[in-house]
Amino acid sequence: MAINSKKKGAKGELELANKLKSYGYDCRRTAQYAGKTEDSADVIGLKGIHIECKRNERLNVYDAMAQAKRDCSDGNKPTVMWRKNNCEWLVTMRLEDWIELYREWQ
Repeated sequence: MAINSKKKGAKGELELANKLKSYGYDCRRTAQYAGKTEDSADVIGLKGIHIECKRNERLNVYDAMAQAKRDCSDGNKPTVMWRKNNCEWLVTMRLEDWIELYREWQ
């Protein structure tokens, strides 16, 4: 990964953490505080959600989800939060996880 890609990724993680904070959640980048471990999400603070953060123009969402599932600890829902330049943040989850959350909301 090129240096610029790493910087863009770190910037995206910080941007997402701040966006989630604006909704009232105490979120932060994991690499910013304790270093990254294999099973840690890019951004933490949403209970039960494993966040894989992506900031690129041509995301392969299936590869990103495979990474989230691989790195996700038991009991958490693998989730990809991503955006490209000049676009809004999007969230990708497995349908069964989304249905479970929706049923709890109802």
